[in-house]
Amino acid sequence: MHGFYIAIIILIIICFILIWFVSVYNHFQSFIIRINEAENFIDTTLRKRYDLLNKSINIIKAHTKEKANILETIDKMKSKKLSNFELDRQLYEAINEFNKYKENEDLSNNEEFLKIDLGLFESESEIVAARKYYNDIITDYNKLVLSFPQNIVAKICKYKKRTYYDGKDLDSEKQESLKI
Repeated sequence: MHGFYIAIIILIIICFILIWFVSVYNHFQSFIIRINEAENFIDTTLRKRYDLLNKSINIIKAHTKEKANILETIDKMKSKKLSNFELDRQLYEAINEFNKYKENEDLSNNEEFLKIDLGLFESESEIVAARKYYNDIITDYNKLVLSFPQNIVAKICKYKKRTYYDGKDLDSEKQESLKI
């Protein structure tokens, strides 16, 4: 009889441990889903910025005397496979190059050019908000990965600490790649 009670107690303890494990595992999964959503939104916004800059090349060529490599950075990106971090950095370079053309009188009066400029301005606030959201999620996720006892589940499931999206950290081991 005494062995039966010990077996029941051990079974109850194992059940509590399994319930705890499943609960923590599901918590990790909800963070991973939110991280993926944030990454997809960043990816979509970066693609939008790229498309706007790419569209501006023909407009700039049509309204300026420059026929050489306008927005050379965009042309170079077409054949490269870039991480979101690197794409973001190169798009900022291209936007700075694009901004030089705003001073051209023909372009500053062109409706299409102004729409592209407005689109780039709006996408800037979108990318800033997406970065902040992503970094907030990563902060909470990393706390979960590093704190005891959740780090036991993290080690069992091989969840690792993730890097922040600050536009500067290009050494992340796991960066989602983007092919334009």
